[in-house]
Amino acid sequence: MSSQNSAAEKRQKFESIYPVFVNDIMDYLKSINIPKDVAQWYEKNLYHNTLGGKYNRGLSVIDTYEILLGKPLDEESYKKASVLGWSIELLQAFFLVADDMMDASQTRRGQPCWYLMPNVGNIAINDAFMLESAIYFLLKKYFRQDTYYIDLLELFHDVTFQTELGQHLDLLTAPEDHVDISRFSLEKHSFIVIYKTAFYSFYLPVALAMYLSGTASRENLQIARDILIPLGKYFQVQDDFLDCYGDPNITGKVGTDILDNKCSWLINVALSKASSEQRVILDKNYGVKDSECEAKVKIVFEELGIRNEFANYEEAEVSEIKKRIESVDESGGLKKSVFLTFLGKIYKRNK
Repeated sequence: MSSQNSAAEKRQKFESIYPVFVNDIMDYLKSINIPKDVAQWYEKNLYHNTLGGKYNRGLSVIDTYEILLGKPLDEESYKKASVLGWSIELLQAFFLVADDMMDASQTRRGQPCWYLMPNVGNIAINDAFMLESAIYFLLKKYFRQDTYYIDLLELFHDVTFQTELGQHLDLLTAPEDHVDISRFSLEKHSFIVIYKTAFYSFYLPVALAMYLSGTASRENLQIARDILIPLGKYFQVQDDFLDCYGDPNITGKVGTDILDNKCSWLINVALSKASSEQRVILDKNYGVKDSECEAKVKIVFEELGIRNEFANYEEAEVSEIKKRIESVDESGGLKKSVFLTFLGKIYKRNK
């Protein structure tokens, strides 16, 4: 119970500092005489699209920084870590506003997607850009005097570009309105998940904390990348598995990857193993918005032993990741516990 409380408290503390950063932006707008209606719209955009998530990425910056320092953060250290944490949450918000429009999604975090809010519509495109711009405003305000300021800018630019490349391949490979699973492959799936998810969700929070703590040598960053990118890929494969086989009462959502023509790990493994008869069934039924078609795909998955395939993949992948963590040399300031904490959160998760 106490660990749950501390997790809730951490989340609450992180959320409570966000208005400070929004006010920084609002003060700047006032200083350059931006009209009041524009400022109010921007403020609404900043709150609607960044609050209400799990904040896993943002909180990971703070947790990692604390582990690397080896002591609790004082007020100033917490504030700087929070700027970077909220910068990732703003990056996430920027991606999601655009993503929801591309996918014609209806809801996000239990409320209407931003573009469906009253009077928003296509203005959401510019609003997405403005969420991204908030990152660079905050980085400049809080880190311009630091020696690693340029490193932070480059890291955000690089990871944003990588994520957009992953999203682009995903959109081209698996459009909902044109199903062609011959475009799929495990190689494409791997590229999509590494670029679309692993870099900004796993590598970015740790790399940011490493710059804060002074442990971001080229060698340490490479070690972190070599562990965190496979970890991020494993996380996404788990997500794909839970979309099909997770309990909606636990995951909180009903899986739609089969209906939505997603280039998921499951369909790619199935395609690599399917007989010609099974392939015909998959071709006819995958990506069709019909529950009977979805059921036929799931029958083929069962015939091909996809659950067992995942169990074998999970054990092999986690064993390899653990080996890499074990080989981390802590004399350079990097700590194994950073990576073990991440692994502990996702190994055998059910939601």
